[in-house]
Amino acid sequence: MPSPDETEKAWPPLIVILGPTAVGKTSLSLDLAARFDGEIVGADSRQIYTGMDIGTAKPSAKEQARVPHHLVDIQPPDKQMALATYQQLAFSVIDDIHLRERVPFLVGGSALYLRAVTEGLQIPEVAPNPALRADLEAFAQENGRAALHARLQASDPEAAEQIHPNNLRRVIRALEIVQTTGRRKSELETATPPPFRILKIGLDLPRPRLHERIDRRVHEMMEAGLVEEMASLLAAGYSPELPSFSSLGYREIAAHLRGETTLAAAVERIQIETHRFVRHQYTWFRRIPDIHWFDTAEDPQPAIRNLVAQFLQGNSDQHDAPLPDPENQQSAPR
Repeated sequence: MPSPDETEKAWPPLIVILGPTAVGKTSLSLDLAARFDGEIVGADSRQIYTGMDIGTAKPSAKEQARVPHHLVDIQPPDKQMALATYQQLAFSVIDDIHLRERVPFLVGGSALYLRAVTEGLQIPEVAPNPALRADLEAFAQENGRAALHARLQASDPEAAEQIHPNNLRRVIRALEIVQTTGRRKSELETATPPPFRILKIGLDLPRPRLHERIDRRVHEMMEAGLVEEMASLLAAGYSPELPSFSSLGYREIAAHLRGETTLAAAVERIQIETHRFVRHQYTWFRRIPDIHWFDTAEDPQPAIRNLVAQFLQGNSDQHDAPLPDPENQQSAPR
């Protein structure tokens, strides 16, 4: 009978590329997937929406033509996707890629999507409570999303740490679970790791340089037509209050289009909020074990290619490097 280690080595591979926004995940994943006969599986909770291309930094049509992409552009902005639904879709796509003897690359910065796949999270089965949801939405509308998030922080700190205050739908869902079951969402979530041999590659950049890159990207989004993209979505009849438009960039541009702020102020707000969002991303990534971190300021692609090649040959016994202390901006992971 084969040992557990031998059995695990026979499992099909899954390579994960993760990191904060604007760190270079798209470029690296395209290079690796092209080199290693791979296909990209999106793990971005906003790139799933059609019509939201510029503000989500979605891979371009040319990039998607270069390497097959999955779970990108799969539903309109007014349709919500439950985490369990994403998980099921991702497992199905990954299985299909394996059947075709190709390599799946799970790529994105949505930590909960990444954990749902790599850890096999068992999503709590709690039926929706429309009346409770309406009450919580009304509370958020009257007191602000931060106030509702503070209620979650008080009742389920672990869930609050994972959910951004602006993600109203997930904050409400976590509170719904607590108030319906009397137990925290984090208590009810168990995990059954999937039968994949997983390599996790994390991309990092010292915070000041990452902020510079974010600010430059925001200006590039404006030049590419983010204002026009949001105006087109509104003209198509989509409400600016949709959960999908809680994404960075869209809500600020919607406020500008309503005449509530100048374009310059909206751009500045997008940059500030994206810097803040990055801090949350690093907190979330700390919950994901066994990540091999690389500093993108030092051209890590040769080392990453070598690591991937060893992994696919079954020879990788590299150890993960810790995520750097966010207060120490001079340090970078090796």
